[in-house]
Amino acid sequence: MRLAISFIFALILAHNAYAGSQDLNQLLRDVKQRQAQERKLNKTREAEFLAEKQNQQQLLQTAKAELAKQEKLRAQLSTQLESNETLLAEMETQLKERSGELGELFGVAKQAAGDLQANLQGSIISAQYPDRIEALTRMTESKALPMISQLENLWFTLQQEMTESGKIVRFTQQIQIPGGERQEAEITRIGAFNALANGGYLNYDADAKILTSLARQPEGKYLDLIDSYRTSDAKKAPLGIDPTRGVMLNMLIQTPDAQERIQQGGVVGYIILLIGALGFLYALLRLSILVATGHKMKQQMHNDTAMDNNPLGRVLIATEQSPSQEVAALELILDEAITREVPNLEKGLSMIKLFAAVAPLLGLLGTVTGMIATFQSISLFGTGDPKLMADGISQALVTTMLGLSVAIPLLFLHNLLASRSKMLVQILDEQSAGLMSRRAGK
Repeated sequence: MRLAISFIFALILAHNAYAGSQDLNQLLRDVKQRQAQERKLNKTREAEFLAEKQNQQQLLQTAKAELAKQEKLRAQLSTQLESNETLLAEMETQLKERSGELGELFGVAKQAAGDLQANLQGSIISAQYPDRIEALTRMTESKALPMISQLENLWFTLQQEMTESGKIVRFTQQIQIPGGERQEAEITRIGAFNALANGGYLNYDADAKILTSLARQPEGKYLDLIDSYRTSDAKKAPLGIDPTRGVMLNMLIQTPDAQERIQQGGVVGYIILLIGALGFLYALLRLSILVATGHKMKQQMHNDTAMDNNPLGRVLIATEQSPSQEVAALELILDEAITREVPNLEKGLSMIKLFAAVAPLLGLLGTVTGMIATFQSISLFGTGDPKLMADGISQALVTTMLGLSVAIPLLFLHNLLASRSKMLVQILDEQSAGLMSRRAGK
């Protein structure tokens, strides 16, 4: 058994030795084959490199030739430039000598063109003729002498501006409304002063070259003139025109209206208005009650039957309830009845008088607070900008105005109510004296 196992093991070792010798031979053949392929590839690369080297040499020769050509051209152009500069200087000198006084004339023409260009940029007429400024701009910016066509255009534009300044024309064009949108509108241009559309005034935006509707229009009386002018068939019609070409119109727009003036009064102003409203309403209510009471008392004076819907009737009823009383007792009854009616007739007079007295005092309070705000602005910012002090001064003056505006009518109403109630009390006294006289005569 051991002999068999040794034999098998020897057989396996012999087989492995034979296989190893076969692999080494194959590896040797692969190495030789790969070396042959690499030599072939290197030869190919070497050939391509030599070919590319020759191509680069040719490109280098071509570039050097082009550089030499450009250097030669540069030298020629430099020579030509120096020659042209010399020729240009000679021609400019010759031009100055020949132009003589015309040079000053052309300078004046350019200055006139510049002035006209500045005027046209803000002119409302340019909204109808927007392309006339570019020609003037080319003329003023050019260093060359103006051409005849440019001088003719300058003369035409001057004449056009003067002619259109005296015209009232209507045309249709796009305008820009306050929301930023553009819409077609029929525009009425009053010379070079104002443009109207959609019942309001327009402003010319020189940068956008378009007429824009004012976000805030002047007072209603000026807009009413626009409506009446637009619908009028007469040759002449009143219309508000700004001869300063927009300066006065802008100042007029900034003028505060009645609501804004009230807002300038601040909290004190609103309190004064509240007191005034309460006082006026209460005074009107008391006046209506006294008028109705007086009317009923007059009816009672012509009626023998006493009615309890008026003070005189209630006084008569009090006397009728005690027909057998003596004169002295009747006098006491009448005094008592009249005393009960007088407070109703004089009701509210003290309150209205209080409102009339408090309103100017509140106005004085607003004046003091406004002046305090003004002096505070002066201490913080100085007196360099009057607008910083305007708020305090406006509050001081507006509250004073509101206080007087409330107090003066309330005083008249208080006097009217007092006179009315006094007259009614006097009627009661007269009628009671008549009753006592008739009772004493029986």
